[in-house]
Amino acid sequence: MSSVEARERAAVESAIQRFGQEPGPLLVVLHAVQDTLGYIPSTAIAEIASGLNLSRAEVHGVVTFYHYFRTSAHGRRVVQVCRAEACQARGGAALEAHAQKRLGVGFDETSADGAVTLEAVFCLGNCATGPSIRIDGKMHGNVTPERFDALTGRPGRQ
Repeated sequence: MSSVEARERAAVESAIQRFGQEPGPLLVVLHAVQDTLGYIPSTAIAEIASGLNLSRAEVHGVVTFYHYFRTSAHGRRVVQVCRAEACQARGGAALEAHAQKRLGVGFDETSADGAVTLEAVFCLGNCATGPSIRIDGKMHGNVTPERFDALTGRPGRQ
């Protein structure tokens, strides 16, 4: 067993031990695993299901239903682009296309160098100053392609 697998197993076992006896513990266990590892490994689904006496389909269904849960490690930085209507009305679609092109990834993907994960979110609550993005939890409004490049440290190529 590799050290990564051992770390994943330890995180799952710890979460089940701490929260497994609570009523409806699945979400709490999933949050605990993701808080520890940064994501829910696909290899953990069966172990969580077994530990909580659920089917793998039930656990997988919850993990894939909620956008919050990740099934792979994210980059060192997470860039979230708002795709809600208010941001779309203020140029959000152009910003989305620019972000994907500049980072070289689609939504829910991580750049090849592991530096940045790009995520789509549906309303950051910053509607008056859209289009908006959130980088590592910090909100930014009125984001133009040029400002996106400056904020992410990915300047355009001349």
